[in-house]
Order: sequence, then C-alpha cells, then structure tokens
Amino acid sequence: MLTAARNEMLTRVGPGTPMGELLRRYWQPVAGASELDANPIKAIRLMGEDLVLYKDLGGRYGLIDRHCPHRRADMSYGWVEQSGIRCSYHGWLLNETGRCLEQPYEDTTNPKPSKAGCETKAYPVKECAGLLFAYLGPLPAPELPVWEPFTWANGFREIVLADVPCNWFQCQENSIDPVHFEWMHDNWGSRLRGGDANAAPKHLKLKFEEFDHGFVYKRVREGQSEQDRYWTVGRVALWPNGFYLGSHFEWRVPVDDENTLSIAWFFMRVPKGREPYVQQRVPTWVSPIKDETGRWISSHVINQDIIAWAGQGRVADRTKEHLRSSDIGVTMMRKRFFEEIEAMASGKEPGGIIRSANAAQCIALPNMARELNTEGLALADYDNDPILRQRLKEFRHHYGQPPEVRRAFVEAMGLPY
Repeated sequence: MLTAARNEMLTRVGPGTPMGELLRRYWQPVAGASELDANPIKAIRLMGEDLVLYKDLGGRYGLIDRHCPHRRADMSYGWVEQSGIRCSYHGWLLNETGRCLEQPYEDTTNPKPSKAGCETKAYPVKECAGLLFAYLGPLPAPELPVWEPFTWANGFREIVLADVPCNWFQCQENSIDPVHFEWMHDNWGSRLRGGDANAAPKHLKLKFEEFDHGFVYKRVREGQSEQDRYWTVGRVALWPNGFYLGSHFEWRVPVDDENTLSIAWFFMRVPKGREPYVQQRVPTWVSPIKDETGRWISSHVINQDIIAWAGQGRVADRTKEHLRSSDIGVTMMRKRFFEEIEAMASGKEPGGIIRSANAAQCIALPNMARELNTEGLALADYDNDPILRQRLKEFRHHYGQPPEVRRAFVEAMGLPY
C-alpha cells in the first residue's frame, strides 16, 4: 500500500514533477512515421504539453510548441515548407530547432530586426523502424536505443495506437503482472467466447529479475516445466514504460496525468521461401476501445488490458489496494522508480540511459522467439503453433485492424485473400 503522496509521485507527469522529469530523460515513441504521409502535421499532447509533430518538405521531423510564439495561434493549422512549418495566422516560419526563420511583415518593412527571443519550444525527433521517437529532456540527448527486433529483416511490421483514458502507470504495472494472463486473457477470454469454466492452466511459480533495461518475469504454469522458455527466458517489462514480448513492443506514453497513448510495434516473420521480403511502408492505425453503445471492446488481448487499466479510475488510488505475493514484480518496479527519482534529485543520471552510439545499436533483449523471428518457419508449420495459427487468421492483439493492413499482411505471408 502506498501513501497518497507516494502515489502522486508515481503518477504525475507534467513539467517539473519528479516522474515527469524522470520520463523526459528517455526517448519516447510518439507516432508512426506513416501517420504523416497524408497530412505532414499532427497535433499531439505529451506529458501535459501541447505540441505539434511535423515533417517538412526537406524530410526533417520536428516537434514544437503547438502555439506560435507570435500571437499563440495553433500551429497544427499551418503548413510545412522546405525547412520548417509556417503559421497560418501571420506567416512566421519555424524550424525543427524552434528557431524563427521568417517574420514576413517585419522582413518586408523592417528587414533587419533581430529574431532573438522569438524561438519556440522544440524537441528532437528520430525515426526508427517506422516509429517516431521524441526526447523531451535536457540536452544533450542520450542515444536512441535500437532494440534488436528493429533490425530484423523479412518481416511484416505494423504500428497500432490506442487512446487510453487513465494514468500511464496503471498501464505499465500490467507489464510485470503475469497472473493476469491466466484470468483476464484465458479464463475471461474463454467466457467471452461462450465457455463456462475456469479451466486455464494455473500459475505455479513466479520469478522476477532486474537488469539494465528493466525487469524480466518468469513463470511456470500447469503443463509446463522449468525447461520451458517462459521460465528459462521470460518476458521483459522494458524500462521505463515499455513491454517486450518477443515479437512486439508496447509502450505506455503519458499524454497527461489522466490519459495515456498506447503505442505497439508488431513484427511477423514471413514464411521460409518468401525471402527477401522488403516492406516499403510500416502502416499505422488506431484501435477503437469502445463500441457504438459505449461499451468497452473486449474481444482482443490489449483491448482486454485496457479495460483493466481504465477500470481502476483515471488515476488509481493505491492507498486502497492489497498487494500479495503475485505482485512482487509490481513492488520491485515501484521501488526502482522511487530510487531513480531520488538519484536524479541528487544530480545523478538515471539508469538505462545510453550515451555510447556503439552501445545503442542492436541491443539484444531476452527473447523466447528469436529463432522464429530471425530464421522463420515454413508456412505449413504455422499450424503446429496455436499463437501463430491464430495470427494468420486474425490480428489478435488489437480490435479494428483496417482491411488494407490485413490485405498487406496476407500478401506478405503468401496467404489466399
């Protein structure tokens, strides 16, 4: 059980808050690069800040204050040019560093005014594996971690977004809670499909370990042994706000104290014999979380997770919870956040920051499915794996995969459409 003050420290993410300052030290995924294909400007909100993400005609990405430094007009209604984004109100041109390049009336009538002091807030943006990452912390920025799966070849990738109406931390705690798989995804999932028994294999043994890039949880369920990769390898609660499951990543990016942007990146190796496969564009789509009646959508794995997260309220009241032995990972995660906040307050750099460009390239993580993802299987062998078999039939993680994305997946895998 936490005090109200400690709970607030974990959950508040605005500028100047302890957690907000900590999370700003890490690169955060904020969008899919393909989102800017049709419209190169996107208004976004991150950690309580209203911003505009854009790609200029020169191919540079920018993330700046949503409001123009001139008269505070909305920059999301501007347009991009070769070297920046122009405000639609009076034509001021700003670049990705926040520098004001042009002030048209002043440049015409008084061509030598200083533009010093007219800069706007700006944050660095980098593209990697179809994702756009932003860094909102103090400069110099650390290196962007290139996780090993981002370097894999011959795979179909897609990015899925969901707007979750609750605080980021109750989403992230889910990343180190293995027992919920048994009940939410197996038993409840079975009942949603018409079952009437709690028949899922029980968890018999859990282990939680900490490493440089987060935590690993390991488990043994009925029908498994300690030789199973769920125990020998495990899954990763990626520091500070991610989850890695072998073939996909999930991040819980704070929008503000009461809203979260869920960003997931998926990889599916094409069958043997279809190499080389080169994906020209990584599609990005938004998963609905409620149906037309306002009910939560519960048919897909991450949609079920969202019900659990948002069901705790906009900001979970952890003064009223009762933790047990299955929650050891949750307590470990909280402890590390408090330790990192204290370390940062004393002037130390928080853990998991990478300053070496060499060290940031192709970072391996514990992975139960590395051979599958790097070497592949013959298409006929997919039927022998229940997860792969289902993945060929439908996208199981998020509801609402668009037909055009399904069609591209089917073509990549060599399936009849």
